[in-house]
Amino acid sequence: MKYLPQKKGFLGYEANSKIKNKVVIVPFGIEKTVTYGGGTKNGPKEIIKASHQVELFDEELNKEPYKLIGIKTLKPFQIKKKVKDAIEQLCNINREILSQNKFPLVFGGEHSLTPGAIKPFAEKHEELILLHFDAHADLREKYNGEKFSHASAIKRCLDFKNVKVVSFGIRNLSKFEMSFYNMNKKKIKIFWANDKEKWNLKSLNNLFKNKNVYITFDVDALDSSIMPATGTPEPGGLLWNEVLTIIRKVCQISNIIGADVSELAPIKNFNSYNFLVAKLVYKILAYTFEFKKKL
Repeated sequence: MKYLPQKKGFLGYEANSKIKNKVVIVPFGIEKTVTYGGGTKNGPKEIIKASHQVELFDEELNKEPYKLIGIKTLKPFQIKKKVKDAIEQLCNINREILSQNKFPLVFGGEHSLTPGAIKPFAEKHEELILLHFDAHADLREKYNGEKFSHASAIKRCLDFKNVKVVSFGIRNLSKFEMSFYNMNKKKIKIFWANDKEKWNLKSLNNLFKNKNVYITFDVDALDSSIMPATGTPEPGGLLWNEVLTIIRKVCQISNIIGADVSELAPIKNFNSYNFLVAKLVYKILAYTFEFKKKL
């Protein structure tokens, strides 16, 4: 695998041979099945660019987490043309990263990438829990005739029999998706955005404690007032501190083994949205390795 120079990669920090990397960033700007606003193909490069403005010191953890983590970023590469082939391509990349005992974190691109990203984890672990942030359930069997649509991402993940999903922020789904959810509550738990004042986060212990967890974060989970830079924005979403509270709690009680962040569609000259995603990624990594467990 070929990497960007350290100064051009995620966070853009000075190269230091003493920092052995534990994380590999995979820029994967797939844009094959978008159905409203476009531009997700530009998400990875804008996240990386914005990350160079992120402060490396984390005041909450009172440290510079990158020094304990070590992060390398893959050089951008050609994504295969057919969505199914692209998904398999990402699967092979993550499988190679895992073979090196590294932590893969994928920058999308559209959410259709997630089934490929998790496949090596599903093959490796007896049980895999997805911590899923999204405005949409993504439980359609197909959308516009495409089985591997971004609107079917979580349904394709659930094709793996050992995968369960816990979703936060859902506030838009079809009648079919609601029916599928109602018939599969043993594999799917939804924390509806409309009920967030009633969420009991103590229940996360039963869902995540001592489990192997993969985080998949569609940025439209965030309220459209703070994240309009996405193809399918929805009002009534999550705010920054609400998201961090959930991620921190899950990182404390489980073993986070990989992640992806998808559906950023950058808006020219509105860099704050790109910056938000870059900082979110750094917080996910900081929490993951601050509380890292080996199960």
